[in-house]
Amino acid sequence: MRFDNVLPASLMAAFVGIMPIASASETIEVKGYTGISQRGSQIYAQICSSCHSPDNNLVGPAHRGVFGRAAGKVEGYDYSPALGMSDIVWTADSLFDWLGDPDDFVLGSKMYVSLDDPQQRADVIAYLMTLK
Repeated sequence: MRFDNVLPASLMAAFVGIMPIASASETIEVKGYTGISQRGSQIYAQICSSCHSPDNNLVGPAHRGVFGRAAGKVEGYDYSPALGMSDIVWTADSLFDWLGDPDDFVLGSKMYVSLDDPQQRADVIAYLMTLK
């Protein structure tokens, strides 16, 4: 139904302004959790972005294109010897374990922040999937 022929333009603008806008959000199933990229982007902004960026190496390496990439192989980033010599390929499952306890996953890694909440890990992984 069209409202622009029934409501005055000022009222129509106000009506449209309060309507919820749906945004696409990608999901992934990982280890029994449904990760939602929209939530993951918020967690990434709050927790991960102090050290990481999608496109630039900062304290941590850039994340764009992380899925399917060999761990410790982003050009221009100085990885720990332990991660650089690992044979890990980043998948949803390996990232889930890594984010839960990086030092337990690869003893001697430089990453010291973990996400204890498995739902947050799944959400961040769903967000990372969008960084193609």
